[in-house]
Amino acid sequence: MLDQAESLRKLAQSSNPSLTKKGKIITITSGKGGVGKSNFVVNLGIHLQKMGKKVLIFDADIGMANDDVLMGISSRYNIFDVINNNKNLNDVLATGPFGIKLLPGGSGLNKVEDLTDEEREVFLSKISEIEDFDYIFMDTGAGINRTVLAFISCCDELIVITTPEPTSLTDAYSLLKATSHFKIKDRANVVVNKALSYKEGEETFSKFENVVNKFLSMNLKYYGCVLDDKKLVQAVREQMPFIVRYPGSDAAECIQDIGNHLLGSAEKENGTGVQGLFKKIFKIFS
Repeated sequence: MLDQAESLRKLAQSSNPSLTKKGKIITITSGKGGVGKSNFVVNLGIHLQKMGKKVLIFDADIGMANDDVLMGISSRYNIFDVINNNKNLNDVLATGPFGIKLLPGGSGLNKVEDLTDEEREVFLSKISEIEDFDYIFMDTGAGINRTVLAFISCCDELIVITTPEPTSLTDAYSLLKATSHFKIKDRANVVVNKALSYKEGEETFSKFENVVNKFLSMNLKYYGCVLDDKKLVQAVREQMPFIVRYPGSDAAECIQDIGNHLLGSAEKENGTGVQGLFKKIFKIFS
C-alpha cells in the first residue's frame, strides 16, 4: 500500500501543461453507498450539458454501475471493448439527454493491469479522438479502496457527496482522512445530499468542516446541498433524470445552483483531458 501511495502522490502532484484546452476531470465520490452519488452525477452532468457544455460521464463504479439506468438509456459495451473486441469509441459511448455522453467502465476496469504496452497505446490512440469535452465526470464506487483513491489522484477537482446522517459523515471523514494521509489531495468540495432544508445543509457542512480542520490537512469548500425531494424518487422509478422530468422541483433547482457554482470556479484552469486521465490510470495500475 505504501508503494501505491507513493505512486498516487506523484501523480497528484504532476502537471501536464498543454497548448490545447483539455477537459476538466472531476471525480465525484462518497464514503458510503446510498447517499445518492450517481443520481447527483447524472443530473449535474445533464444540467451542464443543457447549459451548452460538452460533458462525458465515466461510470467507474466497478460491479455497481447504474448511470445508464438513471439516464434512461442502455449501454451494451464498456471501455475495454475498444481493445478486446475492436469496437470504435462511437460503439461504446452512449448518448443521454441533451447529448450528454456516457462511457461505461464496467468489469473492464478490472483488466487494466493485464493490458500490454501495445494494447495501452492502441487504447490511448483511440481515446484521443474524444478530447473535445469541457467536463469529464468520474463516478466512482463508494468507500475507501485502491481504485477509488487512484481515481481521486487522477482528477483536477474532487467532489465528496455526503448526507446529514452521522454514519454518512463518518464515512466521508474516513475517505478524506485516507486522501490526506497518503497526500493525494489537500482540498475537496463537499455537497450535502438529502438535506431537509438549506439551513441543515449549511450546518452539516459547518460541523463537518470543523472536524476536518481540527484533525486533517485538508481544505474544504461548500458546493451546496440537494434538498430531499419526493420528485427525485419518482424520477428514479420512471428511469428518467429528475432535472429532465421535474425541472421545477426543489432538487433540480439545487442541482442548477451547484452547476452554476461549478461553472464559475472550474473554468479558470486547464484540465487533464480524457487521454491524460487514462495515461494516469495506466501508470497507477502498471
